[in-house]
Amino acid sequence: MLPVVAIVGRPNVGKSTLFNRLTRSRSALISSYPGTTRDRQYGEVSWDGCHFIIIDTGGITEEMDEVGKLITQQALQAIEDSDKVLFLVDAKTGILPEDKIIAETLRRSGKHIFLIVNKTEGMDPVMSVTDAYELGLGTPLAIAAVHGSGMANLITSLFPEPAAELVEASETSSIKLAIVGRPNVGKSTLTNRMLGEERVIVHDSPGTTRDSIFVPLERFGKHYILIDTAGIRKRKKIEEVPEKFSVVKTLQSIESSNVVLYVVDARLGVSEQDLKLLGFVLECGKALVVAINKWDGMTEDARDRTKATIDRHLDFVRFARVHYISALHGSGVGNLFDSIHEAYESATKKLSTPLLSRLLQKAQTVHQPPLVKGRRVKLRYAHPGGYNPPCIVIHGNQLHALPESYRKFLAHFFQKELHLFGTPVFIEFKTSENPFSHK
Repeated sequence: MLPVVAIVGRPNVGKSTLFNRLTRSRSALISSYPGTTRDRQYGEVSWDGCHFIIIDTGGITEEMDEVGKLITQQALQAIEDSDKVLFLVDAKTGILPEDKIIAETLRRSGKHIFLIVNKTEGMDPVMSVTDAYELGLGTPLAIAAVHGSGMANLITSLFPEPAAELVEASETSSIKLAIVGRPNVGKSTLTNRMLGEERVIVHDSPGTTRDSIFVPLERFGKHYILIDTAGIRKRKKIEEVPEKFSVVKTLQSIESSNVVLYVVDARLGVSEQDLKLLGFVLECGKALVVAINKWDGMTEDARDRTKATIDRHLDFVRFARVHYISALHGSGVGNLFDSIHEAYESATKKLSTPLLSRLLQKAQTVHQPPLVKGRRVKLRYAHPGGYNPPCIVIHGNQLHALPESYRKFLAHFFQKELHLFGTPVFIEFKTSENPFSHK
């Protein structure tokens, strides 16, 4: 097992900046607004032969509102799960009463605590850590996470043992699953249900999740990385700056995922915003599974009306499996994994030129291409142009004249014949050039 290190501290001391610096990524959302990070974020660090798991947490505060309590609970759980704790304080603001409260909590935890003074850039290295001694947690270590100074000393302090004693992480291929939808449709509840624990914060207020949270999951020998994303509202309703960043992170999560699990509220139905987001998923060529959440407690008449409306609105993504679930009670959630794996297998399926060319001839037998100026469009052969999503390149003559309806017919025909469920199929056309056209 890799050692686990948690980063804790009050809001806005640079925990997410340090997390990104150590993981050499931009996984954690960063802004100057306190409280941007809410859920705990996991990452893997490989630095000078040392390998370990790092946990980014939300700021521990004394705020008595419900969300503040949940953020603190997430941080306390991270401390419980960790082997070592990096306690971050701010050199520019000095030691505040909140820091002293956190220090007392950490002393009671019994964990190995490392006191880190951040934001020391431009300051005297000795004077910058003087105030931190009053916390009574040993010798403070000065760093500047934003510039990367002090990182080598930090790693050496964490792991003075030879690097050979630390176990390297196994390189297991995982399916990246982005859970996407509008605010308050139950994405975080569904994430927790799939994980079997209260891993991310769930609250009735929309926009509780701000960052995209990456969580590894193993189920029946198959490995997944669940990405709980922030809900995206209409642009005119977005006022807070962190929410604008959250939208960007959600779109990036969609682009980096293998499969998108799109969540719709059964009681609200499919909105214009849902259609726009699904259109973006389709443009990115991502495999797709649709979950209609909050199905419990609805009458049969309401269910029938909802099904009819959803079938009509989601006709343009009819390749996707649709599941009716209740994330709160768990009904139907287990069936999602079969469709997720099916969609991933379909998106990454390797195709051959002979097979595609035979199917192309079969498609023309079923439905002949149209006539253009008295001459029939000729589709000669097809070959694979890529996968994830599957792309089929068709060669022939006068392909520019093919109507959109026939292009859609070909995409649907290949999808059905190749048993590609849960993924779009892209068709590219290449017109054969006449070698005597210049004469």
